[in-house]
Amino acid sequence: MRLRALLDTDALGLRLLGGEDELDRTVRGVMTTDLRDPSRYLSGGELVLTGLAWRRDAADSDAFVRILVQAGVAALAAGEAELGDVPDDLVLACTRNRLPLFAVHESVAFATITEHVVRQVSGERAGDLAAVVDRHRRMMTSGPAGGGPDVVLDLLGSDLDLRAWVLSPTGRLIAGSKTSGPTLPADICAKLAAEHLAAVRTGRRGPHRLTLGSTTYSLFPVRSSGRSPQASRDVRETVLSDWLLAVEADAGDWPEERLDLLQGVTQLIAVERDRRDAARTVRRRLAQEILELVQTGAAPAEIAARLRVAAPVLLPGLGAAPHWQVVVARVEWDGGDIEGGAVAQSLLEEILVDPLAGGTEPSDRIAVAHTGDEAIALVPLPAVSTEHDGSETGILADVLLESVRDPLAAGLDDDGRITLGVSAAVHSAEGLRGALEEARHARRVAAARPGRVCAAGHQELASHVLLLPFVPDDVRRAFTARLLDPLRDYDRRHRAELIPTLEAFLDCDGSWTRCATRLHLHVNTLRYRVGRIEQLTSRDLSRLEDKLDFFLALRMS
Repeated sequence: MRLRALLDTDALGLRLLGGEDELDRTVRGVMTTDLRDPSRYLSGGELVLTGLAWRRDAADSDAFVRILVQAGVAALAAGEAELGDVPDDLVLACTRNRLPLFAVHESVAFATITEHVVRQVSGERAGDLAAVVDRHRRMMTSGPAGGGPDVVLDLLGSDLDLRAWVLSPTGRLIAGSKTSGPTLPADICAKLAAEHLAAVRTGRRGPHRLTLGSTTYSLFPVRSSGRSPQASRDVRETVLSDWLLAVEADAGDWPEERLDLLQGVTQLIAVERDRRDAARTVRRRLAQEILELVQTGAAPAEIAARLRVAAPVLLPGLGAAPHWQVVVARVEWDGGDIEGGAVAQSLLEEILVDPLAGGTEPSDRIAVAHTGDEAIALVPLPAVSTEHDGSETGILADVLLESVRDPLAAGLDDDGRITLGVSAAVHSAEGLRGALEEARHARRVAAARPGRVCAAGHQELASHVLLLPFVPDDVRRAFTARLLDPLRDYDRRHRAELIPTLEAFLDCDGSWTRCATRLHLHVNTLRYRVGRIEQLTSRDLSRLEDKLDFFLALRMS
């Protein structure tokens, strides 16, 4: 589509500030950004929308415009909602660089412009399907009352007879059409997400297809509405945060027109994705402010004041101050060339949905900040229960990753890891600093474990498991070899199963009867095996110290 057509569309309310001679330029896409340097996300031909948050002084305008011109964008549209009138220095910079500049009235949402451009570009490629996209646009621009992605999927079902669902990268069902029938089972969602992430990581061309039983699904990525498929320098920066559209159909033999339409639909869904992401801004800022106060040693009264501000934002209508938990996550990639903090932030906002009483919005009840490779979530708990042992329960580390482990492992492939630590619940500002350190210690315990996706909780910090991860590798190897290598060698030569017998004997607290029953052995056979273990290692399994040494050796092996 042409820039002139945008200017002639009254509903968009665009006002031309410069570039009258360039209105015949072709617009191939749209991008919303407030980055000082968005070049890595530009591929040429875009209409760039900006709220001007990147501008600190007049000198910034010329630098920003030069970056856009070098990237080959079609035009720039600046919103008036934040600063009022578009600054004169930006107008002059665009004039000098022959870049058309529009002003966007504060009453017009960037999403309206984005959806209009997507509709027009898709319509030019698939005119027979433009009416469907237009109906999607009208529904989505009406905001939450319009139904969001669910309405888009309903129209896919009614107009194109396609059953479709929107999934998160962890396999959480975000939206499904009324015509899609029963809710997609959680195990199917997880398999679809895992297949999609694995395909993206290996660079396979989409749409990706997966057959489960007799049903074939086609998977389309839902990328941020301002980013082209080639925009990111490294797929690892976005693979664990983008949604996906799963369609119950085999898209392998679809014509280009239908594929183009589905790509357009994913862009429309991406607008809703960006809208939800934007809703996290206030919560992220709150988390950043509170954590900065905690880490700089601010007075508890000052931290408490910020917590009182955060509580009604995260838990509207809450009468009393809640308890709080801290969750720390770290995403690390081999080579260390990518900061994983932003990825960890998106993952925490996603992973913490289900533990928080089945909410549908990751941003409803948590606030997440990030720095470097680390993300920190501040989680309010309105009603913290007390178990029979007196310990408070909230988010539990051992169930946190249970349902999302397979999709995340596929997205991390063989060069990434995510580790999480969970603190105990605290009820005051004074306890928040300790909770943060506790969560960080727990994450280090998780990091010492094998596997791509690991978590540890505060309960483990009062156990030997806190100490084992920090034993130097050479000490660990020497200790376990001295105790266990004689048994392993004997098992290899004689198939005697001394190691499994030792593990069962310790697990049964040295009870001959219970251990023999578990192993389906006669007690005399068990006594013979234990005697052989003691003979080979010169240890006495009736002594507590020797039992403890064997226990630790098995845990470190």
